[in-house]
Amino acid sequence: MALYTVARFGLVAIVAALLMLAQVPVLVAIAVSVVVVMPLSLLVFGRLRRRVAIGMAERTEDRRQRREQLRAELRGDAPADAE
Repeated sequence: MALYTVARFGLVAIVAALLMLAQVPVLVAIAVSVVVVMPLSLLVFGRLRRRVAIGMAERTEDRRQRREQLRAELRGDAPADAE
């Protein structure tokens, strides 16, 4: 997730720098680059975005399973793990 975020910020900086080289004011260049990078990052960082989405889905599933296990233990349906 952090790598994807850093990559998007880097792309914003690159696009803003290119716009500033074309004599666009700094604030306008940053605003335009943020808007342009949103859809552009979907194309450029597609593989990285999919890896982040898969990782988030796996963590969500793990949390759901742990929550269900805890609920079952609280109901008395499943024995607690021996530690």
